[in-house]
Amino acid sequence: MFAYIWPLALVILSNVFYQICTKSVPKDMNPFASVTVTYLVGALVSIILYFAFGEDKNLIKEMTKLNWAPFVLGLVIVGLEAGWIYAYKAGWQVSVGFIVQSSVLAVILLAVGYFAYNEALTWNKIVGVIVCLIGLVFLNLK
Repeated sequence: MFAYIWPLALVILSNVFYQICTKSVPKDMNPFASVTVTYLVGALVSIILYFAFGEDKNLIKEMTKLNWAPFVLGLVIVGLEAGWIYAYKAGWQVSVGFIVQSSVLAVILLAVGYFAYNEALTWNKIVGVIVCLIGLVFLNLK
């Protein structure tokens, strides 16, 4: 059970700090300068963790296993980072922005899961999406 729960707990905890840190980037700082520092720190930590916890300490050998995904993920992550920084600079509230993007993302990923990965599209999922979308209406009422 722990092996099932801890990764999601790590994602949740990391996301809380991610949103706090992203919201705290100075308004007059270029978002891409911030992202550059973020990824330099991330690269250093990743290398340390690779050698600390990796079973095979041959990084070059691991690189031979690459496919397109890590390269596209690098591009996508820059978009995520810069997008959130710009969203907060534009005035999005932490308490609303994340819920809006998560709800829209849930709808999109439901379709992706169904069409690309043959995941079941159940009534529970459909009702859950409808509840999320109704929640968006309430969040944005003035």
